[in-house]
Amino acid sequence: MRLSRRLSTLRVGSLNNVTRLRENIAAMPGYHSPQVDVPVRLNTNESPFAPPASFVNALVAQLSDVSWNRYPDRKATRLCSAIADRHGVSPSEVFVANGSNEVLQTILIAYGGAGRSVLVNEPGYQMHVQIAKVTGAQVHTVARRGDFTVDEDAFVDALRQRTPHVVFLTSPNNPTGLCDPEHLIDLALVESDAVVVVDEAYAEFGRWSALDRPLHDRVVITRTFSKTWSMAAARLGYAISTTAMVDSLWTTALPYHLDSVKQLAGVLALRFTDEMDERVAAIKGERDRLISQLRSFGCVVVDSDANFVLFEARRGTKDADSIWQELVDRGVLVRNCSSWPGLEGWLRVTIGTPQENDAFLGAMKEITHV
Repeated sequence: MRLSRRLSTLRVGSLNNVTRLRENIAAMPGYHSPQVDVPVRLNTNESPFAPPASFVNALVAQLSDVSWNRYPDRKATRLCSAIADRHGVSPSEVFVANGSNEVLQTILIAYGGAGRSVLVNEPGYQMHVQIAKVTGAQVHTVARRGDFTVDEDAFVDALRQRTPHVVFLTSPNNPTGLCDPEHLIDLALVESDAVVVVDEAYAEFGRWSALDRPLHDRVVITRTFSKTWSMAAARLGYAISTTAMVDSLWTTALPYHLDSVKQLAGVLALRFTDEMDERVAAIKGERDRLISQLRSFGCVVVDSDANFVLFEARRGTKDADSIWQELVDRGVLVRNCSSWPGLEGWLRVTIGTPQENDAFLGAMKEITHV
């Protein structure tokens, strides 16, 4: 009877366990991209094209070879070798994980965390800040200029005064679509002792890559299979750096964190480089068409080196929220970035298929009364 009363008390007490949540996490909103049931979804920067049917067929055919009763290869040896071959590096210089977000998380667990700090330029990819805070690091931000380029003087001042442990650069940057200048890497290395993370999630659409530079112990380049390789559903990402840096990430990662099917899918996808390059070229062409058309509608559009376009479309009393809703009413979903730091009044549209892009442009023409 006494034990029963104690258990009852424990159950009641457990309802208050939420008060034990870390204060910084309790105060944070979760990352989300609102989904609406509409015919045209252009809000999450996915590839509009499915992978080649031959890739899918090859993956299905080889699933029977997976040893389901065994743990996956701890170091994803075949996948790392395939990625290394693509980029002309050593397999020991490749780390793989469940999407580039887990790659970022692993880096921040290893080099950020409680008592350390992270420096970002904003607007930028929200998960840089989100993951840094979740891992306990303090985040310092540098506001971009009005044209969304990096304020280099403010950036250098922050490097010197904040002495960050991790610095994020983006090439190209989400959500603006601009590539941060390559020489910012050198500024960060000279003006700080930080690990410099160059996020290249959209690199195949961009102008330059840090992979064209000699590898450096304090520079880590992150990439994903979600965009170019049409594999957002698989959640597969990777990092490239020196062997010393990569070894630290393997030490930090959980054992057997990347399942066998995902490793197989990544190896097979890299056999279809030509098909993926064709998709990138098609998306770039459509991107340029959207930029031109949006400008003809009177929208302010940021030049993009990614698979999306950031634009501002004010019309009389219509602000970004009302234009976003009018697009949804016409069956088109884009990303409303108005609540993000430095982006009041801005929307972001992912490049879709030609038919999806036509639907978006048709809706925008009606909304802007061109």
